[in-house]
Amino acid sequence: MSSNAPRLTALDALHRSLGATMTDFAGWDMPLRYGSERDEHLAVRTRAGLFDLSHMGEITVTGPQAAALLNHALVGNIASVGVGRARYTMICREDGGILDDLIVYRLAENEYMVVANASNAQVVLDALSERAAGFDALVRDDRDAYALIAVQGPESPGILKSLTDADLDGLKYYAGLPGTVAGVPALIARTGYTGEDGFELFVAPSDAEKLWQALTDAGAGVGLVPCGLSCRDTLRLEAGMPLYGHELTTSLTPFDAGLGRVVKFEKEGDFVGRAALQEAASRAEENPPRVLVGLVAEGRRVPRAGYPVVADGKVIGEVTSGAPSPTLGKPIAMAYVDAAHAAPGTAGVGVDIRGSHEPYEVVALPFYKRQK
Repeated sequence: MSSNAPRLTALDALHRSLGATMTDFAGWDMPLRYGSERDEHLAVRTRAGLFDLSHMGEITVTGPQAAALLNHALVGNIASVGVGRARYTMICREDGGILDDLIVYRLAENEYMVVANASNAQVVLDALSERAAGFDALVRDDRDAYALIAVQGPESPGILKSLTDADLDGLKYYAGLPGTVAGVPALIARTGYTGEDGFELFVAPSDAEKLWQALTDAGAGVGLVPCGLSCRDTLRLEAGMPLYGHELTTSLTPFDAGLGRVVKFEKEGDFVGRAALQEAASRAEENPPRVLVGLVAEGRRVPRAGYPVVADGKVIGEVTSGAPSPTLGKPIAMAYVDAAHAAPGTAGVGVDIRGSHEPYEVVALPFYKRQK
C-alpha cells in the first residue's frame, strides 16, 4: 500500500455499507454525504445527526510541566483550565500567523488532550514536540488511539442519555468527562461545530462500530441520520464558525481574524508569537484590519472562497466560505471586508461572481443561533 493511499477510519466499511459518497479530506477517506446534504443539515437543526470525525488529530500532553508547556506553545491560558473543562485556543508561529485553531481538554491535573484539525495535525504535533524542549512534559501522538463520533442536534441529549449513566445534565458547554456509553469507555465532550447542542465521543477505534450502531438504534425513533462532511460545512458556516484554510491561515494573526480574545497576554511567562501578536493587537486598534462579516445573497448565485467582494466598483474584500444555506433558503458567505463596509446593512456591497456583481446584504455573524 503506497504511503499516498488515504487513511481509513475505523468506520470505513460501515460508511460504505450505508451508501456514503466518500471523498479524500486531508489525507483521509471520509463520508461527504449519505443521501441529500440538505436533509442531513436539516436533521441536525431539527432532530439529530451522527458524524464520524475520526480524522481529527488527538495529541496528549502529560507531565509535571504539561500546563507550562501548553502556556508557552499556545496563545491561550491553558494553566487556568479546570480538570474536566475544555478551551478553544490557537497555536501561532513566531510571526503571529495562525498554524491551527485547537480545542484543549484538561483530562487530569497533569494530562491534556489537544485536538487539532486533520489537515494540520502533523504540523501541530511537530510544533508542540519542538516547543517541549526544556519542559518536564511529554508530547504523544494519539491519532491512532481514538475514533471520534459526534452526535449533534436538539435530540442528541435524549439519545445519549438512553445509553449512559454519565451526568450529562451537569456536563457544561466546553467540558468533557469520562464515562461509559453503550458499554464502551469514552471521553464524553460537549463542544461541537454545528451551532447545535451535541456531544463528541472519543473511543478506542475497536469500539467505534459498536458505538455507532448503538447510537443509530437509540436515535431511530427521533429521526437521527448519519451525516457527512458536506452538511458539517454548511452547519458551521450558518453558525459563523471559522474553518482553518478559509477564515484562518498562516497569513492572518488572531487579531486579523477578529479572534484576538483567544490571546492571553496576561498569563505568566513568555509564549511563542507574543511580541508579534502584541504588535498585531496595537496595529488592529489604530488601523482596524478587514472584518469577518456575513453576506446574504439577494439572488440565487452561490459565492465561493476567493471571490472578490466589491462596492462602488472597487474590491473591498474577499469571500472565505460560501454555500447555499438550507436554514435561510438563500446563498450565504463569510468574507473579510474593509472596516468601512463591515457594518450590518451597509448598502451597495456585492460579490464578483465570474464578472457579474451580485448584490449581497452585510449581516452580523452568526447567520443562525439556536433557541436556548
